[in-house]
This record gives sequence, C-alpha cells and structure tokens, in this order.
Amino acid sequence: MDSSYLGNPLAFLVQTLFGLYILAVMLRFLFQIVRADFYNSLSQLIVRVTDPVLRPLRRLIPTVAGMDTSSLLLMWLLKGLELALVLWIGGITFPTLGPWLWAIPELIALAINVFLFAVIIEVVLSWLNPGQYNPALGPVYSLSERLLNPVRRLLPASGGLDFSPLVVILGLTLLKMLLLPPIIQLTGSPFG
Repeated sequence: MDSSYLGNPLAFLVQTLFGLYILAVMLRFLFQIVRADFYNSLSQLIVRVTDPVLRPLRRLIPTVAGMDTSSLLLMWLLKGLELALVLWIGGITFPTLGPWLWAIPELIALAINVFLFAVIIEVVLSWLNPGQYNPALGPVYSLSERLLNPVRRLLPASGGLDFSPLVVILGLTLLKMLLLPPIIQLTGSPFG
C-alpha cells in the first residue's frame, strides 16, 4: 500500500482542523483591530472558540501598542506546528525553525484573504439582498468597510454604481502579488 494512501487524508485533516482554528484566531484579532461588535453572534462564537487557549496566554503575554500579541503568537505557533506536521506526515525533512519561518508569509496571505473575502461577501449580499443589513454578518461588514470607506471617499459612486469593491479587490490582489513573493523567498518557504 502506498504511504500517501493514509498520508494525504491525514495531512488534509491536519490542514483543515488547524486552518479552521487559525482562521478563528485571525478573525478575533482582526475584529479587535477594526473594532467590530463583540456582542454579535458571529463574534461571540469566535470568542467562545478561542478563549480557552487565549485566556491563559494573555496572562503570560502582554499586549503591545494595543495589539493582542497573544493572538499573533498563537496563530504563528499553530501555523508553524501545522506546517511541521504536514511535512512530517509527508516524510519530508525540514530545518527545525523552517515551519515557523514559513508560517509568516502564510499568515500574511491569510489576513489578506480574510479582507478579500469580506469584501466579496459584502458585494454578493448587496446583489442578493440590496439595502438590507444582516446583523449576523456585522463583523464581516466591519472588516470590509474598513477598506471600502476610504476608497469611497476618493472615488464616489458614479451613476449609482459603487466601484470601491473592485478597487479594493484589485488592490488586495496586487498586495498579495507584490508583498508575498519577497517574504516567501526571504524565509525560504517551499509553500510559495
């Protein structure tokens, strides 16, 4: 039997479980930055999922300049562990600190993707249910509006059309294309 027969599903499971939890921690971190409503149902779910790990970490790691450094540290440690486990499952040797260095561009890409998908979700919902606000998605709107509002001030709606989502999506995509390759090269990541 091929070793990848069990290795591939196991690696998929590790990536999925770690990825979902890292996403939850990332959302909590970003919701704090954009000052999203933490009494919202989505925010409360994120808090309930992440609190058991973050609460003890916060006792050890202070916030710096108002930023939740314990969330940043947790995301970084989990992403490094995920990458190390996936490589180990695949039978690939790697330098000891490699996965934790390689976690940096992966987390930057995740943060950019969170904002990108927040804008896309807002656009799709505006097409499906125009003029309606969905309170369950309030934190998602907080993320997208943080990027859309400055663009709207520079580029007002023309003929009833709002081009700010297009500009933001293009900007985020260009940011990924220009920012990530040098970081991937600097860290020597095989995941780029």
